[in-house]
Amino acid sequence: MSSVPPRDETPITEPDDVHVGHVKEYAAGVPAVAVALARGMEQMGPLRTARTLSKLNQRDGFDCPGCAWPETPGHRKHAEFCENGAKAVAEEATKRRVTPEFFATHSVDDLRERSGYWLSQQGRLTHPVYLAPGDTHYRPVTWAQADRIIADEFAAMSSPDEAVFYTSGRTSNEAAFVYQLFARSVGTNNLPDCSNMCHESSGAALGASIGIGKGSVTVPDLEAADLIIIAGQNPGTNHPRMLSTLEKAKHNGARIVAINPLPEAGLMRFKDPQKVGGVVGHGVKLTDEFLQIRLGGDMALFRGVARLLLDAERAAPGTVFDRDFLDERCAGVDDYLRLLEDVDFADILAATGLTYEAIADLADAVARSERIVLCWAMGLTQHRHAVATIGEGTNVLLLRGMIGKPGAGLCPVRGHSNVQGDRTMGIFEKMPESFLAAQDAEFGIVSPREHGFDTVASIGAMARGEVRLFVAMGGNFVAATPDTEATRTALARCALTVQISTKLNESHVATGRAALILPTLGRTDKDVIGGVAQQVSVEDSMSVVHLSRGSLPPASSELRSEVAIVCDLATAVLGADHAVPWQRLRGDYDAIRDHISRVIPGFENFNIRVRMSDGFVLPHPPRDLREFTTPNRRANFAVNPLEWVEVPEGRLILQTLRSHDQYNTTIYGHDDRYRGIKGNRRVIMMNPADITAFGLRAGQQVDIISEFAGAGSEASGPNRAGAGSEASGPDRIEERRVTGFEIVEYSTPRGNAAAYYPETNPLVPLGSVAKDSNTPVSKAVVIRLEPATT
Repeated sequence: MSSVPPRDETPITEPDDVHVGHVKEYAAGVPAVAVALARGMEQMGPLRTARTLSKLNQRDGFDCPGCAWPETPGHRKHAEFCENGAKAVAEEATKRRVTPEFFATHSVDDLRERSGYWLSQQGRLTHPVYLAPGDTHYRPVTWAQADRIIADEFAAMSSPDEAVFYTSGRTSNEAAFVYQLFARSVGTNNLPDCSNMCHESSGAALGASIGIGKGSVTVPDLEAADLIIIAGQNPGTNHPRMLSTLEKAKHNGARIVAINPLPEAGLMRFKDPQKVGGVVGHGVKLTDEFLQIRLGGDMALFRGVARLLLDAERAAPGTVFDRDFLDERCAGVDDYLRLLEDVDFADILAATGLTYEAIADLADAVARSERIVLCWAMGLTQHRHAVATIGEGTNVLLLRGMIGKPGAGLCPVRGHSNVQGDRTMGIFEKMPESFLAAQDAEFGIVSPREHGFDTVASIGAMARGEVRLFVAMGGNFVAATPDTEATRTALARCALTVQISTKLNESHVATGRAALILPTLGRTDKDVIGGVAQQVSVEDSMSVVHLSRGSLPPASSELRSEVAIVCDLATAVLGADHAVPWQRLRGDYDAIRDHISRVIPGFENFNIRVRMSDGFVLPHPPRDLREFTTPNRRANFAVNPLEWVEVPEGRLILQTLRSHDQYNTTIYGHDDRYRGIKGNRRVIMMNPADITAFGLRAGQQVDIISEFAGAGSEASGPNRAGAGSEASGPDRIEERRVTGFEIVEYSTPRGNAAAYYPETNPLVPLGSVAKDSNTPVSKAVVIRLEPATT
């Protein structure tokens, strides 16, 4: 057993009492620099902090393990990172270690009593460990033993579909490609991933509308836009480097309209700490108009804007609609215009909570602007009518011809670095025939054609006892998914759960009857195989593919890359004489890229183009050529009944969201600095008038109970549907409960509330999902509040 540095015994600060201070009026500034450096010093020390941050998002360095926001081509800064990116690096490059001795000290039952924050703060995993059936502790195993344990599980299966392969968005293109290749070589399409829980609705909507589930803009497009609409997105916390792009757009004359239930700091003002004005000045005011919309009201807002555009076009024909674009490139225009005839603005105002004047101002801006970009994130995608909402926003841009022209287009702002690249590489339970056929021809295998399980379906299959083996390539499945207790119970029914991870998290203690933890390299680590330094590639939110190269010595000599882990496992399961040359791919990532170049369109000459200074941009027919890859070769208007979210009497609608001190399920600390909430994350943010109306008070401890339609009901959410829709009533009401949350007064629309996830994920039932995308409805949970029981 190789030696590792002693584990840092720095005390871990657990949650304290809630402290409510002032809501910040700007994002970033000097405090962001101070926090980033403090976290780096705490986890890495001064030399390691300087070494890692100087390589972060640089051409000769590694891609940020946080968000997927791209750099401006040809204009990288010396400090090309944000506060939360620096926190993510500090978490990964920490000097703290989780050794076999740690697992000998802590039983699994002991670890189950710890918080996710405490688990993650223990440090980097150093050795593969195994929890045998009936055992109390994880114990060290060799890599060969781990591979044999998994191979034996495959041998015991009656069908390949008893295996599920989950993927996190941090996985590189090369690792994602061999991972899905292994799954399909085994014979299953069970490839759920984190996209299923966030931007699946974007992919479904854009695929139907324009033929490709990716955004149609680049950073230069945003910088050239004269109107940027940001809906259901909080860039200051979730994509902070986007603020620099918005600042440049403002400098170039852009008008920015923010649409969100909460007035987030990053939507209001930005103080760039790399500029004098961001240190001693007031920074840049970003938002020209802030529309504080009710949860789930965005579809109604876009519908109202479209109706006003129709009125303006009728008043001055040929001045508002792009008639040439509509006639030559679009389908469903007349059906959609007929739908607009039935718009009742009483419904629009009720759904949005906005004034007619505010909606009319937005419609006027859309009518007059020549270059419009629509940005959105999970505030739109995690509703029951999410796909229809994104389709409605797309309709507004189509009316104005804002697809395939400079400075205009659609911008779904994705989260995790390379979550988009994973999908490009085939991490999807229903990849198209063109991909499967090309891969089969390249490798001489026969991929299954029957669609596999997505995330929600995988949990259901595990709960029914239909899954023996669950493998997770990164991520924190149990904390990221909805209905937390149901997910834990489902995982426990598996014979074996395997986590390929860099650090401990809750999923390592939500095990099957047996469990393996396989430690892997992170983005910051050197990846050397057979004496040859390897490089991986990633794809950002705007389809740019570039290299990433770690520079730190691995936390242990026992760590393996994700590519090596998958290829060794494939060899153990499928045999050394399998058609895919697994061991060659294990030691030569260029060879993997050569295969990718022949399987996936747009990756021709992959190894040459990815070594260019800024990588290369994948083709996007709607953006590049105004050509649409839909079956009818046109941009299709989405024609759907109007839906919104109603607040039942005596109830609230809850949205789950991140704090500024976390990234996805990784909690960095307990200080949501921008919202002024410190010390503890178990809070619920409510409108002061709602607090009074419910007979409650700020600072009071309450339990949150979610209510939803039970089995037998088609509609399990609180949506209100317009004429022509079908809605079935509930057979029964089911409930979920979380306890001990403190009420905090906050600026939210009446009837709406907000709380942090993953603490409130137990409230989101598995059966409450978006139509057409199966994404959990985490932004529209019907709740009631009761005085705390504990």
